[in-house]
Amino acid sequence: MSGPLAREIEILLQEAFLPTRLDVINDSARHHGHAGDDGSGESHFTVVIESAAFVGKSRVDRQRLVNRALGDIPGNRVHALAIRAFAPNEAD
Repeated sequence: MSGPLAREIEILLQEAFLPTRLDVINDSARHHGHAGDDGSGESHFTVVIESAAFVGKSRVDRQRLVNRALGDIPGNRVHALAIRAFAPNEAD
């Protein structure tokens, strides 16, 4: 089940990167009661994204691009965001 914040993340990344693969995984249940769990059920996410926008970019640059596309979500509206960003045809 996808909540409103997960859906917002998905829409923003779709618009910014036109990905060939996009998985927005809500990891919040695994962190229930831990630091950063705000009780919303949408505090921890993993994003797996594949896009031509990442060709020739370093891992750090890819993460910066994703964070920039998400605006105030990382660190403000979401406690933790793991990013796995790939160019097409890269092994993950």
